[in-house]
Amino acid sequence: MKADTHPNYHDVKVTCSCGNNFTTRSTMAKDVYHIEVCSECHPFWTGKQKIVDTAGRVERFRQKYGR
Repeated sequence: MKADTHPNYHDVKVTCSCGNNFTTRSTMAKDVYHIEVCSECHPFWTGKQKIVDTAGRVERFRQKYGR
């Protein structure tokens, strides 16, 4: 086998915008990684749906498709 062909696999601290922190392992060069959505705040996992209406896009969609 060739030496030094595999990337460095190390612990990475992940911080979500909701404040949740956890540690995982990755080959990323960073030791700290910031994310916007995690399993603690994602609507699929929490069962709570949040609609963020940017410039009336949701309303235009509902008018266009009859909802």
